[in-house]
Amino acid sequence: MGVVPFPAAPLQVGFDRLELTRILDLYGRMVAAGHWRDYAMDFHRDVATFSAFRRAAERPEFRIEKRPALRQRQGMWALIGEGGAVLKRGHELGPVLAPVERRLMKLVEE
Repeated sequence: MGVVPFPAAPLQVGFDRLELTRILDLYGRMVAAGHWRDYAMDFHRDVATFSAFRRAAERPEFRIEKRPALRQRQGMWALIGEGGAVLKRGHELGPVLAPVERRLMKLVEE
């Protein structure tokens, strides 16, 4: 039996289909509520980021980050607010998106 090399590290982190579907579903509902107007996605070696904007010419209201290196620690998912503070962190995407879901409920009720 020969030496088996470790698989090469990915060149960038990305979202899988289910993760992206979940994020874009929330984005679409926020657009329908008239709250968000634009988004951006960034993919780097250690993090994938989805940023949601109220208007295109400002800082994102929320950033959803996926950092697989933190999977064994506090969780690879993070919800980051406009000021850069981590609002929620976890191992599962759903609970990390919960604060935005609650905000959407308040927008729909108004």
